[in-house]
Amino acid sequence: MMISVFYIIISFFVGIALGLFYFGTLWLTLQYLPKIRRPEILTLGGFFVRMAITLFGFYLIMGGRWERLLIALGGFIVARIFLTRRLRAGGKTPLAK
Repeated sequence: MMISVFYIIISFFVGIALGLFYFGTLWLTLQYLPKIRRPEILTLGGFFVRMAITLFGFYLIMGGRWERLLIALGGFIVARIFLTRRLRAGGKTPLAK
């Protein structure tokens, strides 16, 4: 049975949304690390929260079909490339002063 075009489009855009969420909150976490007293709590807590939400999102969009997961992962990677280029081009690196 073929996967419909509707599910391909939805899976791709959900993957992009998950990628923007994951890498956007990772960037925010890195921004706050120098400003707090216990950076290890923010680092580990942020990692587990980001990972749990992202994996749950992939699980929901997958719906038992590996094709949807693969398409969502493609969107996730597109979001990573976009944010990496966008943040680097703007000079907004976490360690820049």
